[in-house]
Amino acid sequence: MALTRKLEGYLMRNKFLETGETGYHPVRKLKVIISGLRFAMVDVAVSYKLILSVFIIVPSLFLHQWLDTSIIILATAMMLSAEIFNTVIEAMCDYIQSDFDPKIGMIKDVSAAGTSIAILAWIIVLFVEAYELFFNVTL
Repeated sequence: MALTRKLEGYLMRNKFLETGETGYHPVRKLKVIISGLRFAMVDVAVSYKLILSVFIIVPSLFLHQWLDTSIIILATAMMLSAEIFNTVIEAMCDYIQSDFDPKIGMIKDVSAAGTSIAILAWIIVLFVEAYELFFNVTL
C-alpha cells in the first residue's frame, strides 16, 4: 500500500492506454529514471559489471584513447540494458506466476540467453581493449 502511494507520485501520461497525468514532466521523468537505476544497481549482476567497465574506461580516458573509450561505453551500455531488461522480465514472470510453470521457465531461459549474448560481446570488447591498453598492442 505504501509503495502504491509512492508510485502515484511518479505517474505520467500513457499515450496508448490514456491513463495517468497529462503533460510532459521532464523533472518527474528524471526522478523515475534515477529511481530505476537505483533499483538496478542493487542487483549484483549489474553493479559488478559496471565496476569492471569503469576499471577499463578510466585508463582509456587517461591515455586519450577516445575511440576505445567509446566502444567500451557502448558495449557496457548494451550489456547493462540487457541485464536490466532480463531482471524486469524475471521479476514480472515471478509476479505473475510465483509457482513453477514450464512456460515461465522458458520465457526466463530465452531472456537469459539474450542477456548472455550481450554479456559475451561485452567481455570480448573488454578483453580486447584491456589487452591493447595494458600491453600497448593494437589488434
